Amino acid sequence: MPSIVEPKLISGNANMPLAKGIARRMTMYRGMNVGLVDARVERFNDQEIFVEVYENVRGEDMFIIQPTSNPANDNLMELLIMADALRRSSAARITAVIPYFGYARQDRRSKARTPISAKLVANMIVESGVERVLTMDLHAAQIQGFFDIPVDNLYASPIFALDIMEQFKDGLKDVMVVSPDVGGVARARELAKRINAPLSIVDKRREKPGEVAEMTVIGDVTGKKCIIVDDICDTAGTLCKAAEVLMEHGATEVHSYITHGVLSGPAVDRITKSVMKSLVITDSIQATEAVSAAKNIRIVPTAPMFAQAILNIWNGTSVSSLFETDTLGPIYEGIL
Repeated sequence: MPSIVEPKLISGNANMPLAKGIARRMTMYRGMNVGLVDARVERFNDQEIFVEVYENVRGEDMFIIQPTSNPANDNLMELLIMADALRRSSAARITAVIPYFGYARQDRRSKARTPISAKLVANMIVESGVERVLTMDLHAAQIQGFFDIPVDNLYASPIFALDIMEQFKDGLKDVMVVSPDVGGVARARELAKRINAPLSIVDKRREKPGEVAEMTVIGDVTGKKCIIVDDICDTAGTLCKAAEVLMEHGATEVHSYITHGVLSGPAVDRITKSVMKSLVITDSIQATEAVSAAKNIRIVPTAPMFAQAILNIWNGTSVSSLFETDTLGPIYEGIL
């Protein structure tokens, strides 16, 4: 049964445009105004984070919208301190909506004497008072098991499938989905299945982080419009190199669909100068001015999906229904 209280949204400083977009979408879906709870999240002179909530949240179902993107440590601390403030203010339930889960790449011990930081962050989030987590495209699905609370992991692939079917509707038969590495094959296969396209793999051998020593294309990409699919694009070195290799192997065009556009350092410059015709990212991370100005980078919104997921959690109904293209189609009608 639906809760007697209304869902209430609060946002940190990590991605305010996305938070406002989610609030607008929820207002449309419910036919009544849903706004962000009035609060201040600021820093003292020594950079300590301070949170003050101006509205009464006693007994309320609270949703904190805060990706832990760059600066990851500041945004993570904002999330934890907001959760503590809400818990001490007697909120009935606190759900952390983390569109981009930072530290997710540190999900295992790759070498001796290294941390599993994703597990540490999970423990901190739970201890802060968060009772549920809603996120998108975790770098490793097993991170859900690091939490002792429910975790709903949404997928960008249904949104990407809708966008691809719109953008390539006149030549969908020439499209081939490409995984930029062996580890991402499951993600690429999922998207390929949704749009009924063949699958190829770029096998990369990395000598050390940030450098790609060798790349091999597995599959025939001759005459194909290749779509590279991945969850994170950081410095874009691997992505741009993969695009070059695909073009060398006979691809006619290369496009990329990446869930989280971290795009740090020289990434935007590399993408602008690369052979890639377009890079499509979501707004899980707030775009910088350079990203917004780049001619071959396009952003698709996640607010419609997150708004519906939040309402489903509040209503106690299925979140997994949003994994289906048929369910998302009406939500994204006229947007993509």
